[in-house]
Amino acid sequence: MTTGADIIGQALAQAGCTRAFGIPGGEVLALMEGLRAAGLSFHLTKHETAAGFMAEGFWHATGAPGVLVATIGPGVANAVNVVANAHQDRVPLIFLTGCVDRADEETYTHQIFDHQAVLRPIVKGSFRAERGALGPMLDKALALALSGQPGPVHIDVPISVAEAQTDERPARVPQLPRLGVDPEGLTRLRAALERAERPIAIAGLDAVNEGAGPALAAFCEAQKIPLLTTYKGKGLMDEDHPLCLGGHGLSPKSDGLMMPLIGQADLILLLGYDPIEMRLGWRDPWHDGQEVFEVAPVARDHGMHWTTETLVAPLGPVLEALMDAPQPARWELGAPAAARDALRAAFAHRPAFGPGAVFETLREAMPPETVITLDSGAHRILASQMWRAPGPRQVLQSTALCTMACALPIAAGFKMGAPQTPVVAILGDGGLEMGLGELATLREHGLPVILCVLVDESLTLIEMKQRAGQRPNLGVDFTGSDFPALAQALGGHGVWVDDADTLRQEATQAMARPQFTLLACRIGPRAYDGTF
Repeated sequence: MTTGADIIGQALAQAGCTRAFGIPGGEVLALMEGLRAAGLSFHLTKHETAAGFMAEGFWHATGAPGVLVATIGPGVANAVNVVANAHQDRVPLIFLTGCVDRADEETYTHQIFDHQAVLRPIVKGSFRAERGALGPMLDKALALALSGQPGPVHIDVPISVAEAQTDERPARVPQLPRLGVDPEGLTRLRAALERAERPIAIAGLDAVNEGAGPALAAFCEAQKIPLLTTYKGKGLMDEDHPLCLGGHGLSPKSDGLMMPLIGQADLILLLGYDPIEMRLGWRDPWHDGQEVFEVAPVARDHGMHWTTETLVAPLGPVLEALMDAPQPARWELGAPAAARDALRAAFAHRPAFGPGAVFETLREAMPPETVITLDSGAHRILASQMWRAPGPRQVLQSTALCTMACALPIAAGFKMGAPQTPVVAILGDGGLEMGLGELATLREHGLPVILCVLVDESLTLIEMKQRAGQRPNLGVDFTGSDFPALAQALGGHGVWVDDADTLRQEATQAMARPQFTLLACRIGPRAYDGTF
């Protein structure tokens, strides 16, 4: 006879899930067994937040929705951060939690709080599993997680529902709604494109999640339209292509070069562009003389900017329909090329060994297909500007919620899903210490991730904001750790790095090593001043 946990596992397996991540508790033991019986392997981490980020990394590598498992009470509370991140960073995460039966809640209070009330503001939907309705509930949950802008869906599973036998059938493979293309809106967009002399395109996370990179690159090339992306959109077009102007949205230096160019455009095309990644400089950035057309998977309600018209439609078919639009002379004075050259010059590294030299050396040493993950901090801004990605999902980071300690577990999850791809996690010393236990997770799963740690003994981005506001130094500096020794103690290889030659040599050797490698790059204090 089949149990409720079996039905849940079978539904996830039919949706393409093959792995689950989390930390066990007594309330999820039957649920974990149901996942195992359906073919989903379970992977233990040291913290629920790391488990969620590993699930995200595995999704980036394989396309399979992430599965996070947490037990009642503290397990759920620990996972709030990564669930909120999945909501803002558009990650399809199935969050399975254990709970006691409702009758028990009336007479038993240990570890009990309302999981659904806590999670509803940060998930696309929250469900409580009930006997007799598991199939329809899972249909709805999976479709919700994967449709439109993907995101997290929570399923609270009472112990009795997981353990009880049932004759229910598993859920169907989720049928996602198909967007159509409004012919009249498309006609207006085509007319605007045909008369535009200085069009510019901005693309982001929605284009990545649609897999629209090839169509977007072909469209920009055919129509001679320069492309800017968000940081999550890096690689939608090969960043070495002359029309690609790289990722933006967080660096005042890059915005200072791109905003004047955007201001010269007569047509702005927002193509799968979600401004949740952007900062204040991107709020209401267009002027009255411009036309702004957007193609998006959902109606927008962010209020960040206005548009002339928004087409709620799949991006690929719209671009295909516009590919052959007649075009006038485009950008005759060469302003996009000049902006691209100025951008490259602005982010060229200084001669001394510092963060710019670290990122440039790593890019030269690592193969083109290398995937990097970036933790939150000053290094993320500079690396996002300097690292050139030939394809999408090659620069992974928390760009909307900007959660620290995400780079290591995202890298671990990606490496688990794509073992042949070189993976480098770039993080600060503060971010590494926040999630230090996950070095043991790398060891346990035999994941040869390369960790590049920028060591300056400070939460530098916050320290820079303190100085900019003429505030005293407070709560941002800390004493250093012996990171190479920690790496060795936790089953990896660690080394101090003080120059580009050592970094190049160690990065090359790390690619052949069976265990993780930690490259502790000593950059010194205030190394990011003036860099971004």
